[in-house]
Amino acid sequence: MNAEAVDECGISKLTPAALSLMADFFKVLSEVSRLQIVCSLKTGAKNVTEILEETGLGQANVSKHLKMLTQAGVVAREQRGVCVYYRIANPFLFELCDLVCDALTVQIEQQSQQLQQLSQLRQVR
Repeated sequence: MNAEAVDECGISKLTPAALSLMADFFKVLSEVSRLQIVCSLKTGAKNVTEILEETGLGQANVSKHLKMLTQAGVVAREQRGVCVYYRIANPFLFELCDLVCDALTVQIEQQSQQLQQLSQLRQVR
C-alpha cells in the first residue's frame, strides 16, 4: 500500500484516541476462538448450541468470547423466544478477513519461493 492510499483512508489523520479504538477492535479479533465463532456466524445467525456444535469449543469459553465480541460491536445478539441468537453486526468484517487471507497467501507463497531458491543453492554446492 502506498502513502497516497493510506492518506485516502484517513488513517494518518486519526487521533490517538481513535487509533486506540481501532487497536481494541483488532485485539478482539486476535484470538483463535473468537475467529472460530466469527467464522461459524458467516452463514447466518446461530444460538450458542449451534456455535458449540460448529466450533467444538466449550460452553464457558463460547459464552465468554461472545460477550467480548458483542461488547466490541462485532457481534449482535437477538432474543427469539427463549433463545438468544448471535449474528455478525457488520458484514464488512468478512471483507477485512478476505483481505488479510489474500495478503497472507501472497506472503506464504513468497516465503515458499525463497525456501525453494535456498534449497536449490544448497544442492548446487
